[in-house]
Amino acid sequence: MLPIDIFRLAFGQLRVNLLRTAFTLLGIVVSVGFLVAVVAIIQGMNAYVKENIAEAMIGMNTFQVRRLPLSLGLFTDDEFRLLQKRPRVDERDAAAVAAALPDAQAIGFSTGWPTPRADVVWRNRTLGSVLVFGVSEGYQAVQDYRFVAGRPLSELDVRERRPVVAIGADVAKDLFDEGTAIDQEVRIAGRRFTVVGVVAPKGRVLGQSFDAFVMIPIPAFESIWGRRQQTVVSVKMRTAEEVAPAMARAQEAMRVSRHLRPADRDDFDIGTGEAFIAFWKQLTRVLFAVVPAVVAIGILVGGIVIMNIMLMAVTERTHEIGLRKAVGATSADVRRQFLAEAVALALAGGVLGVAAGWALAFVVSSASPLPARVTPWSVALSLVLGAGIGVLFGVYPASRAARLDPITAMRAET
Repeated sequence: MLPIDIFRLAFGQLRVNLLRTAFTLLGIVVSVGFLVAVVAIIQGMNAYVKENIAEAMIGMNTFQVRRLPLSLGLFTDDEFRLLQKRPRVDERDAAAVAAALPDAQAIGFSTGWPTPRADVVWRNRTLGSVLVFGVSEGYQAVQDYRFVAGRPLSELDVRERRPVVAIGADVAKDLFDEGTAIDQEVRIAGRRFTVVGVVAPKGRVLGQSFDAFVMIPIPAFESIWGRRQQTVVSVKMRTAEEVAPAMARAQEAMRVSRHLRPADRDDFDIGTGEAFIAFWKQLTRVLFAVVPAVVAIGILVGGIVIMNIMLMAVTERTHEIGLRKAVGATSADVRRQFLAEAVALALAGGVLGVAAGWALAFVVSSASPLPARVTPWSVALSLVLGAGIGVLFGVYPASRAARLDPITAMRAET
């Protein structure tokens, strides 16, 4: 028989008892569907972090000089304690970086990490636990903030320690409804500030709004919360190609400013949004380490079920096997036939599992902001696993069927 005829007959046998076939496939369908769906969700989360969160936190063509790296979770306890001893980044560091990068599009300085939260009060309305940043005038350009009303915080606001504030779109909407926020007086942490600007909406990421914040000049911020908050120097270059050379120059300027010797390690961190993405991928690798174990258990159970079902089929079809051998079929023909049935059974489970995983990924993508992405390699791996399990667990039943004596087999049901 031709291979196509062997598999046509094999799939025909699966249709003889659809209920038994369905229960046989259940383990493989669930395992393969889980694999495809989880990989799709993780890939979607990675893409979402890269395209939305990292850009929203740091910005495009931008890098930051920080006291502590974003990826603190990648360090041991001893390394973390050493990091805690680093000096804070201050205005002198910002000035050194600015002097080394005259070609930068914008350089900003911000403070407030971990970011303080405070009540923002206007008349009889209060917004609780609003994020508060202390910023220099350049920070707004680095973050590409656009203003739908009013103006950004200016150099004069920072230098003269003016009690002014720029607010996010959500704060403006919740406090002032449809009314104008400009020139209104609000109280932040008990201090009075005049609203001078409203930042255009940036949207929400994973349900978290990037528009529920207020920005005040750094001197005003430090007069309330002190100078112990973590501060950050943000640098925006004109193109992505300029970022890496600029980071090298900024590193050199920081080392000179801090009088570090050639053998001394940096007591600061310079990074882009890629550092946060790398940290996130490090976390998702834990999931990738767990997924194969769960899938392997399910596949193993499915393979054992297939082997038992095929052994049952050999017993039920003993007379048929004897009849085939009597009319000229060889042991190799019988072995191929039963092996093809096992492969067809496992492959059908793989295909249904891929469809189930695809459907689950689609549901997640539709019901959440995560762009779940089914990857070709996960589909290919699922189908290969299905076929491989069929071969692995179908060899014994097929060999047992091939070893049957035709005369004894034909007497089995008589």
